[in-house]
Amino acid sequence: MSEVETAVITKVTRQTEQHEADNKTLFGFWVYLMTDCVLFASLFATFAVLHSNTFGGPTAHSLFSLPYALAETLILLVSSFTCGLMILSAQNKAKRLVLIWLGITFILGAAFLTLEIREFSDFVSRGDSWRRSGFLSSYFTLVATHGLHITMGLLWILTMGYQVLKRGLTRITIRQLTLMSLFWHFLDLIWIFIFSVVYLISGGLNI
Repeated sequence: MSEVETAVITKVTRQTEQHEADNKTLFGFWVYLMTDCVLFASLFATFAVLHSNTFGGPTAHSLFSLPYALAETLILLVSSFTCGLMILSAQNKAKRLVLIWLGITFILGAAFLTLEIREFSDFVSRGDSWRRSGFLSSYFTLVATHGLHITMGLLWILTMGYQVLKRGLTRITIRQLTLMSLFWHFLDLIWIFIFSVVYLISGGLNI
């Protein structure tokens, strides 16, 4: 066997191994997302059971504000769009654009998290904490769990920004950016369900 044939076989074998490793990583990540789906499904089910158990406290109709919830939703949806633009830039090997879109996505995510924390703080300051009723307990648990995932996503964005800055757009960094993007889109999807179930369906909203 010639050296050229050996080199070709080695290259093909390496590419096959890399492809298999990528598939295993992607499969493992999808399994993680499915477990997160189970987690949020259980929290949604708990909220559905307890949303009417106010024990004399505020109801969803009296507690939530449509403009505020809608602002949070729009911010997160825009961040999902910028995250998609980041992936397109990564596929085109546009490092500068990747960093720009990552930065914008981080800013939007941080703005969403700030609004969420501010909403929690406002409720607690009025005495409407998670201890007040079953409804508030299930609400805080569901929305705070999503907020915790957003915080993890923001840390992931910062980590990926550093890696892209230092290592460039290698095969590994593009794969990691893709996984991060899937995670971020997943959180946006979960929030759409939260907005629909918690803010819209459970008693209506004050405009």
